[in-house]
Amino acid sequence: MAMQFYASPEQIMRDRSEYARKGIARGRSVVVLSYEGGVLFVAENLSTALHKVSEIYDRIGFAAVGRYPEFENLRSAGVRLADLHGYSYGRRDVTGRQIANAYARTLGAIFTQEQKPYEVEICVAEAGATAADDELYRITYDGSVQDEPGLVTMGGQSDTISGAVKTRLRPDQTLAEALKLAVEGLASVGGESGQPRKLAANQLEVAVLDRARPGRTFRRLTGLALTAILEDAAAAKIEDVEEGLEDKPQPPASSSTPADNASGGTEEDDSADTE
Repeated sequence: MAMQFYASPEQIMRDRSEYARKGIARGRSVVVLSYEGGVLFVAENLSTALHKVSEIYDRIGFAAVGRYPEFENLRSAGVRLADLHGYSYGRRDVTGRQIANAYARTLGAIFTQEQKPYEVEICVAEAGATAADDELYRITYDGSVQDEPGLVTMGGQSDTISGAVKTRLRPDQTLAEALKLAVEGLASVGGESGQPRKLAANQLEVAVLDRARPGRTFRRLTGLALTAILEDAAAAKIEDVEEGLEDKPQPPASSSTPADNASGGTEEDDSADTE
């Protein structure tokens, strides 16, 4: 009789975690952050049909990295849950925390009970009245939930991107400033010899939860609207550099020229010697 292979529960969980992390690391990164006007989603995505950023409900947005079919199933389930709860009780009763807890229960059950875990990492964001009231939740493949104030980065090099963005993040930033910061964070990884990349508008998927809009606050930034914001941010950066050069103190101009210095004196010195 053949001996049955045995693996401890700890080893099984470690193998599942490693499997899920490897799958997530192959995906392109996503940055979600709070700014003065709402919540900004920026994802590196070359596809125009398969979205990594979507709407869940009135003031709730969704972003994910990993395997598209898996997080698309989660997104659809979240939309149905929010619609059912809003219809049964009230639209104000649907919260980002409720959706995040539902995702955590689902992913936790799949991770422990199914043979293969989901290779996904998702973010649920809810726009509040101010930037301090925004709620950003990060849910990992094993069902763990983390409340991330102001910034969520996901993907294979999320730690590096988070370090590049967090040091310059401010709650009073405009949309152009926040978008510029998020794009620079995404471009800081993946370049040749550690150099930052240049990301064009057609390589990005950008959306916002606009806290100033009544009702549904989710809107996408595409085409000319996105290009204009990126160009404004680049122009502002150039102006800052030029202002810095203008404000930099210059050494006082010398009355002598290089030719005078080479000859050893000036015309005034020669006239004085003549007299």
